[in-house]
Amino acid sequence: MTSVLGKDPRCSIARSLEVLGEKWTLLVVREAFRGRTRFSEFADALGIARDVLSSRLATLVEFGVLERRAYRAEGSRERAEYVLTASGRELVPVLAALNAWGDAYRATEWGPATVYADAQTGEPVSLRFVTESGRILDLDEVTAHPGPAFRNT
Repeated sequence: MTSVLGKDPRCSIARSLEVLGEKWTLLVVREAFRGRTRFSEFADALGIARDVLSSRLATLVEFGVLERRAYRAEGSRERAEYVLTASGRELVPVLAALNAWGDAYRATEWGPATVYADAQTGEPVSLRFVTESGRILDLDEVTAHPGPAFRNT
């Protein structure tokens, strides 16, 4: 059986970390969500080494988180821009959860770096566990148990 991060490949978190677990990767996704698309924009916003950024962008494109699109500014050579795919946009709750945890447990005097809000009203939003019937759960009401991939093993 193929190993994923030294663990069973049935683990969804381990498989996700293969794509997203390297240093800088989620920050690249954050910047893409903020509207950055060009290599120089990512590099300037993050202060990341160019070779590391190239590697992270390649991985995100390979696994369908970003789409690489060619563009040409007038009088310039063809270049690439990087745009979030549907799967990349699905990472926004992950970013929001990390943001909330960082604000709660790694707070600084500057306050939150990002505030997530309703795009139409500007009203702040938060992540919650919600049952199929619509009931919002506190964390102590939530449990995690093995899914079908790990049953009967």
